[in-house]
Amino acid sequence: MVSLTTDQKEVTSMARQTRLVLGITAVAAVLLAAMKPGPLSATPQTASKSSAVAGPAFQVDPYWPKPLPNDWLVGNVVGVAVDSKDNVWITHRPRSQAGAEKTPPVLAFDQAGNLIRSWGGKDTSAEWGTQEHGLYIDYKDNVWVGFGGGLPYDPKSKGTLDNANVLKLTPKGAVLLAIGKFGMGSEGSNSTQYLGNPTDVYVDPKTDEAYISDGYINHRVIVFNAATGAYKRLWGAFGHKPDDTPMPRFSRSDPPRQQFDTPHCITMSKVFKPDGTFVKDALINAKLSGGQIGGNPWDIAMSRDPQQRFIFLVDGGAHKVHTLLRDTLEVISSFGQRGRWAGEFESPHSIAIDSKGSLYVAETLDGRRVQRFVRKGTLGRGTSSGLD
Repeated sequence: MVSLTTDQKEVTSMARQTRLVLGITAVAAVLLAAMKPGPLSATPQTASKSSAVAGPAFQVDPYWPKPLPNDWLVGNVVGVAVDSKDNVWITHRPRSQAGAEKTPPVLAFDQAGNLIRSWGGKDTSAEWGTQEHGLYIDYKDNVWVGFGGGLPYDPKSKGTLDNANVLKLTPKGAVLLAIGKFGMGSEGSNSTQYLGNPTDVYVDPKTDEAYISDGYINHRVIVFNAATGAYKRLWGAFGHKPDDTPMPRFSRSDPPRQQFDTPHCITMSKVFKPDGTFVKDALINAKLSGGQIGGNPWDIAMSRDPQQRFIFLVDGGAHKVHTLLRDTLEVISSFGQRGRWAGEFESPHSIAIDSKGSLYVAETLDGRRVQRFVRKGTLGRGTSSGLD
C-alpha cells in the first residue's frame, strides 16, 4: 500500500500531518511473543553509507502487550494507532483465525500492556463490515475503522458490498459518523458518495478533513468533512483524475517485469500536497529472498521530533521497517526479517509511534500480533538524529 504525507509549505505540514496515512495496497494501487535466545534488539540490516544522518535505533519489548483475558485470540492485525494518552489501539479480523471469533475486533492497551478497552462488531454497528482494514485515532481521540482489503475484487460480490465504508466512533465504541454505504459498494473511482474497499484514514486537525485511501476497488484518495461526511475532493495517480484501469499483476515467470512494470518488487511511496498535487515519489529496492511476493509499502509513521525528520515505513513483502529521511526520502536504515521470534516480522502491515518515540508494528496474514519497539539511541553514520 502506498503511504501519503502532507507538507508544511509544500508537501508535509508538521502540524497538519502527524501522518497522512493513506495506504493503498500494491495489488490495486494506482498511487501506489515468542522469544529467541540472544539479543532482543531490532538490528538494522541495511544502512545508507551516503547519509550524514544517524537514524533512530530500536529494541523490541518482548513482554508487551500482556496476555489477553478470556482465552481471546487475535486474527490478522490490520491497524494500529496511538491516542493522546499513549494508549495503543489495534483492529484485527476475528474471522481470519480459528478461535478468534469471540474476540472484539477493536482492542486498546495502556503503556504497561494491559487491555483497557474492547469493542466492535455487529453489537457496535449494523454497518460493521466483515473485513476490517485500518484504524486511525484523530486529534480528538475519535476512533476511525475502515472495512476492505483482501476480498474478491468483483464490485458486485457480497463481500465487497459489505466492506465499502468507514466508521467514526468514540473511544467507547459509539458510532458518530459513517462514510460510504454498507451493502452498496462502489460506483467507480470518481464517485463522490460511495467507497470501494477503503484501506486507511487521516484527519487533518487544522481543517477537520478526513483523507481516505480507497484502493482495493477504487483507485484514489478521497476527502470528506470529518464532522459531517460532506464530500470535498478526490484524486488518483500523480494527482490526476482517477480511472478504473486494472493494474498489471505480479508474474513470477518474468523477473524483469516484476522489477520494472509492477509495484510488487519495488516499494513506491508518493508525496502529495493536501489538494492532491503530486510532489515526488521514492523507490526502494525490496531486496527480496526467494519466495517473497515483493515490496509492499503498507503504512508509515512520522518521528516525534519537531521537524519530523524521519519516516518509518513498513514493507509487508520484505518483512522490514525502513527509516527514511523525510526531506529526501532516502532510506538510511532498515530492521527486521521474516520470522516468528520477538523482533522479527511476518507480514508487517501497520505502524504507529507514541510520544516517547516507541514504534508499534501490527502484523497481518500469518503474523497476527502487535509488537513494541522501544527507542534506544541512534545508529548509522554521521551526526545525531536529535531524537535522543
